[in-house]
Amino acid sequence: MTDSPKETRARDDVQEVVREAASADVRADALPDVQADALIHALGSEPRRPEAFRELMRHGPAAIPAIRRGLRHPQPRVREQCCNLLDHLLVPEVLDDLIAMLDDLAAPVRYAALHALSCDRCKTDACRPDSAVVLPCGIHLLHHDPDPHVRTMAAELVGRWVHTHPEAATALTYTHETDPSPMVRKKAGWYAPGGPIHRRTAPRPRRRDRR
Repeated sequence: MTDSPKETRARDDVQEVVREAASADVRADALPDVQADALIHALGSEPRRPEAFRELMRHGPAAIPAIRRGLRHPQPRVREQCCNLLDHLLVPEVLDDLIAMLDDLAAPVRYAALHALSCDRCKTDACRPDSAVVLPCGIHLLHHDPDPHVRTMAAELVGRWVHTHPEAATALTYTHETDPSPMVRKKAGWYAPGGPIHRRTAPRPRRRDRR
């Protein structure tokens, strides 16, 4: 199973908007609640979404309170986009919000939350999720989520701890051998022991001191 053209275009659109926002100046001024909430609501409208996303990215940390409110928006598309925004504006206080979104009823929201928690691109040490909290959630989604796209992203999250937590390695190996989706089995195999990503990310043995 592969991503649909619509899903691929949606992710490409997000990346394009992120690149444009990153090249623009980040505004340090406050973002009034009324204006911020209007931008959040606009994320649910396809014609208005790109510009609303750009504007929220331009405001940077000033937009985070509104984005956190947007995680409770009734439209799944808005909640998904808020998770995408937090992937690029991540601060320690929103980690619990993202973890809560792993239980969202909408599969695209769970996928976006998993991506935000698993992606290393924008994370400092303070923004790295606690394995004691996140790993059990990731393993549960890897084994039980009904959506194969969510399970592929859960494999990436669980793979963060494959070298340090035996339960992560066991879960990935089991998924690689048993998942009904070829796409999920392939992704889990990359991170499972013996897979290409597992080999590439394996800690290097320490060199013995020469005498």
